[in-house]
Amino acid sequence: MSNAQKSVLNEERRQAILDSIQRNGRAFVRELAASSGTSEVTIRRDLALLQKRGLVLRTHGGVLPARAMLQTDFNLAERALNHPKEKVAIAQAAAAMVKNGQSIILGSGSTTAAIARELAGFKNLTVITNSISIAAELASGDVDVLLTGGMLRKTSRSLIGPLAELAFSQLGADIFFMGTDGIDSRRGLCTQNLLGAPLVRRMAEVAARTVVVCDSSKFATSSLYAVIPISKVQGVITDSRIPQDELTALRAAGVEVTLV
Repeated sequence: MSNAQKSVLNEERRQAILDSIQRNGRAFVRELAASSGTSEVTIRRDLALLQKRGLVLRTHGGVLPARAMLQTDFNLAERALNHPKEKVAIAQAAAAMVKNGQSIILGSGSTTAAIARELAGFKNLTVITNSISIAAELASGDVDVLLTGGMLRKTSRSLIGPLAELAFSQLGADIFFMGTDGIDSRRGLCTQNLLGAPLVRRMAEVAARTVVVCDSSKFATSSLYAVIPISKVQGVITDSRIPQDELTALRAAGVEVTLV
């Protein structure tokens, strides 16, 4: 079994744990191990990771839902398990573009969080982010992390607003890996969050290269607010199910498209 396949299976098991906790209000290690057909050691390792992500609260012999698992804050956890195989492959392709000594901007999102996990093993790297979840993913490694200030957007566990924009205006980066709610070759990159749009524009302005990371379901999905045009994007990493007309339009616009 490949590393990518193992990563997908691990994330699917963790999602099943989250579903059980949300459904029952709590869960026990012994029961989770039995229902998943794995060892209690593995379940404890999963719970430690989920607690690190702010999704659960561990107790003696079990686990409770954390604030981040309430309905208002569960969106990020839900998105993390949509198209998990594609997210892992996209994250690995993104990490392959990164070189030691670089400064990388990671916007908030489930795909960029997957990239953070792939970058955790780097020794000489700076990651700049407005995502609390991404900062937590990298907290225990050797990667230098710069977390902006700003107003907390609870559903995405990200920091937005004038303070975050000011932080990025004073920084520079080699690559900005950008997630998106929708991408359309005519309108560009789109979002459902009007308040966060100016920050994304600022991130793209200060990076030498902007690379959009998203699975193919985001194509021809035009959200309410246009963030940046395709002309401001240098690269896109997505899966092979991208609509052919969108792929043709991106390449015609000079965008380097990486298919996984």
